[in-house]
Amino acid sequence: MAKETVSFFWFRRDLRLEDNIGLFHALESNYPIIPLFVFDDSILDSLPRNDARVGFIHESLSTINEQLKQIGSSLLVKKGETTAVWKSLIQEFDVKEVFFNKDYEQYAIKRDDVICELLQSENIIPFSFKDQVIFEEKEITKADGLPYTIYTPFKNKWLDKYNAMAPVREYTGSDTSSNFHKSNYIFPSLEEIGFEESNIKVLPYNLKQISEYQEIRDFPAIDGTSYLSPHLRFGTVSVRKMVNWAAKTNAVFLSELIWREFFMQILFNFPREVTHNFKPAYDGIQWRNNEADFKRWCSGTTGYPMVDAGMRQLNETGYMHNRVRMVVASFLCKHLLINWQWGEAYFAEKLLDYEMASNVGNWQWAAGTGCDAAPYFRVFNPEIQLKKFDEKGIYIRKWIPEFDLGYGQPMVEHAMARDRAIATYKAGILK
Repeated sequence: MAKETVSFFWFRRDLRLEDNIGLFHALESNYPIIPLFVFDDSILDSLPRNDARVGFIHESLSTINEQLKQIGSSLLVKKGETTAVWKSLIQEFDVKEVFFNKDYEQYAIKRDDVICELLQSENIIPFSFKDQVIFEEKEITKADGLPYTIYTPFKNKWLDKYNAMAPVREYTGSDTSSNFHKSNYIFPSLEEIGFEESNIKVLPYNLKQISEYQEIRDFPAIDGTSYLSPHLRFGTVSVRKMVNWAAKTNAVFLSELIWREFFMQILFNFPREVTHNFKPAYDGIQWRNNEADFKRWCSGTTGYPMVDAGMRQLNETGYMHNRVRMVVASFLCKHLLINWQWGEAYFAEKLLDYEMASNVGNWQWAAGTGCDAAPYFRVFNPEIQLKKFDEKGIYIRKWIPEFDLGYGQPMVEHAMARDRAIATYKAGILK
């Protein structure tokens, strides 16, 4: 029996039909397009069975599948080791082309290299596209072609390049294309993938208050957060749409989207920063790495209300306010002298918007060991931060209901911890 002749579009971090560059180009193919998602065992095996992010991916895929059913198609969902899945698909179909959008994390780059080599060995043409950023890899560089390691000049060059082409093209019409493969694949339940519903949910993004972003962004008691970051992380909304909108609405909010791209190009150009200090001179710091202290930080029982409220919010919801993230990260690295990698790993486990580039970049910023980082002698005082940004205690009372019943003493005294941190950094910085 002859195999069906088809091409594939492979969804990964781009879970939408609308304004999806790789999908747009796939649908211009001479062959019907099978939309595919692979639940990768190499990633899933390390996650808890109730991981909220897997639930969100499944929910987003279900939405895509329902949209495809409206035009006589459906989403093919597979689970397994990615190479094995592709070998099976090549056996089942006469595959001519595979389209996908790039991912810049190290695991994904290696995976895609392996899959492309496999496809080419079978005379299948792979096509990859830039989709999750406006500018990628080496598109924003210094005059000598080297990557920026300082944010402000990167931002200025980014804005110059964006403004010369603004607004960036948005790719529409994929949700009505007649070139999708006609199919009715069975969409698996979350349980069939090996997972279960989580009580933690990704919230819809909300841009209503972004025009006031710079006035409200530092106050965690104000629900002025956009909740956009998980949607950018998993691609349920296009970065082009968000950047074009932010460029017309709020320059400070746009700068946050540029920070995201700054850290992505740092990760791409300096991949060792995932496991090493960006500044090797900081490799001599003697971290205390006390496990009991770390557990108190994780559980939100340090005795510092803003730190504890932030960690409890994270543990209960998968979110943490950005100002509070800076405070809790500084506290772990400076007050407790625990290696930033411990905190980065804990955030990777808990954050709904976990994105390796931003997470590693921001943790090294807080620790003072990264590119364009806060200086090592800058040690946030959690009590002053509380007075400045939650003066009435609204945020901390939301997450620490026992606060007014005689809250515990701080686990470490600020002045002592600050002096200890500065001395430890001074002694550890390699000359």
